[in-house]
Amino acid sequence: MLHKDLVEKNPLRVLYPADTEGTAAPRMGLVMARAGLGKTAILVQIALDSLLSGNQVLHVSIGQTLDKIRTWYDDIFKDIAEEFKLENTTEIMTEIYRNRLIMTFNESSFSRPKLEERLNDLVYQNIFRPNCLVIDGFDFAAADREILADIQELATVMDLNIWFSATSHRDDQRVSAAGIPAPCHEVDDLFDTVIVLQPKTDEKCIALNIIKDATKPESTGKSLNLDPATLMLKEPYDETC
Repeated sequence: MLHKDLVEKNPLRVLYPADTEGTAAPRMGLVMARAGLGKTAILVQIALDSLLSGNQVLHVSIGQTLDKIRTWYDDIFKDIAEEFKLENTTEIMTEIYRNRLIMTFNESSFSRPKLEERLNDLVYQNIFRPNCLVIDGFDFAAADREILADIQELATVMDLNIWFSATSHRDDQRVSAAGIPAPCHEVDDLFDTVIVLQPKTDEKCIALNIIKDATKPESTGKSLNLDPATLMLKEPYDETC
């Protein structure tokens, strides 16, 4: 399979209008799940889809090392290449990684001003101008609405497509009217797209449920499969899982 064919056949196309190829910005997206169900894997697949579409991606990791994030990308890209029999895998990987930048923050050091300062340095010095920003490890339980509203404003000002991950908890049953679980139930209106990963059948399978998609309303309510072994997206959804 060629590079362009992989972009067209990616199950993530359900999240993007056909004519945008992953560049529908500015918007804010959210991937929610309990710990260990694959949030980082989904963010990396979103980032890789954007990279394969020719975009520049900034991956912000809060609380994880640079080497660990690089390993996520390498492993998932290799799984994608193997599954779809991608041609020229090494060359494509080298090419798209030129458009990826990874930033790491300690949990106590991340803030919108610090992120914006580092982004501005990159943009104004003509070093790197991301189209897509993924933020993994943000602590929604400790954050207030103002911080997220500030980042939403940043998405608009810098014309960014931003994706967050958030950890939900089995024993916290609070949900918003739209079905968005805690700790994001009171800020769900700030997000254009919300995805929730849910285990099925004794946690042997994982469903990726699109709870909200204001940018592509026809996607709301759709589901994809997540392979629990590789954490790769599958299509179509298997109701018997």
